[in-house]
Amino acid sequence: MNMKWIQTTKDTQDRLTEKERLSFSKLDSEGTPKLTIMPEESYQTVMGFGGAFTEAAAYTLSNVSEEQRMGIIESYFHPERGLGYSLGRTHIHSCDFSLENYTYVEENDTDLSTFSIEREHRFVIPFIKDAVKTRGEDLTILSSPWSPPAWMKTNNEMNNGGKLLPEYRSTWASYYSKYIKAMEEAGIPIWGVTVQNEPEATQVWDSCRYSAEEERDFVRDYLGPTLEKEGLGDKKIVIWDHNRDIAYERAETVLSDPEAAKYIWGTGLHWYVSEEFENLSRIHDAFPDKHLIFTEGCIEGGVQLGAWHTGERYARNIMGDLNNWLEGWIDWNLVLNEQGGPNHVGNYCDAPIIVDTNTKEVHYNSSYYYIGHFSKYIKPNAVRIKHKIEHDSLQVVTFQNEDESIVAVVMNDTDEAIEVYVTLNGQGCGVTFAAHSISTLIL
Repeated sequence: MNMKWIQTTKDTQDRLTEKERLSFSKLDSEGTPKLTIMPEESYQTVMGFGGAFTEAAAYTLSNVSEEQRMGIIESYFHPERGLGYSLGRTHIHSCDFSLENYTYVEENDTDLSTFSIEREHRFVIPFIKDAVKTRGEDLTILSSPWSPPAWMKTNNEMNNGGKLLPEYRSTWASYYSKYIKAMEEAGIPIWGVTVQNEPEATQVWDSCRYSAEEERDFVRDYLGPTLEKEGLGDKKIVIWDHNRDIAYERAETVLSDPEAAKYIWGTGLHWYVSEEFENLSRIHDAFPDKHLIFTEGCIEGGVQLGAWHTGERYARNIMGDLNNWLEGWIDWNLVLNEQGGPNHVGNYCDAPIIVDTNTKEVHYNSSYYYIGHFSKYIKPNAVRIKHKIEHDSLQVVTFQNEDESIVAVVMNDTDEAIEVYVTLNGQGCGVTFAAHSISTLIL
């Protein structure tokens, strides 16, 4: 049995580089720590990996040549030449990574008769359509609101938190269905919506707060029934869409109500604040019929060209979540400019691909390659399988694809090379994982 070995390593030229094939033989580990792969025990099926089609990302791409723009899209979405992305996220009107605050309706239009997504046809929709064309099939797209229009809120502004006024709950629920229908008329199928991006945070950008009880009641009494009434009952509703730290408490409050839970597909997670991956397993164990999806994560504080720890953060979080029942993983901005924007309140961040809009240079960060070690090889509908690793410093996740190939992703984020004996079905082979490397093994 031969094993393919793809590796990305700090301080070398290896970037998703295929190394020499390794041959398995009869077990002979001679005391070397083992990585044992056990496909006979399986867990969740994964949807895939992807990133967010923000206005900032789409606008940044409009600042380079068409050849460069399509090259970047291919590097994410092409199934062979790119990272094989199959998921996407959109913002329902503006978010911080928009050029400004905007909505789809005129002020105080309670009937939503002026509703129009015309603005999205300029940058965002062409970006999505080119990604779909590059992939060769539709993407699974999740859409999230950052804030209702200012006139629907207690603070009368889109930024700085505030809450949805009770008298506009029905109108706001209808807004989601209008968005889904408008996007689908434009040729962009929407898989599902989250109730609210980061409902526990008052941000200086587009934000809106919901308590767990308010989110539960809005889904149960307004959003769920409205989508059903509008013929959109097949669209998935994702709650929370925020950090792992109190994810279990939020999910428990909402999903314990059977009338709310019947409308809800699952819980969305972000990575800011904490890496309490075990909270995902707590949600899964309490509500095994519900699902878990990662909806946003990025490196905060602006661009960090050439940084290696950023890629390691991505891999650590992807592995931690996948090993705790996560089913889909969506990065934040697909691409940003040299500043880490545009962002209408200066909340600059990093992205796996950075475009210098002055020099027209395109930079691929370590995070791009680290994500690729998962997304290129763990295909949609792959099933996570059991593994056992005898070395505390290595992080591992293992999957079996529909074609029965087995994929193990192994990260060594230490300063020393580590040798491990990889075993499967009574055969094995030694592999040395370089310091600060990530490897994908395919059997």
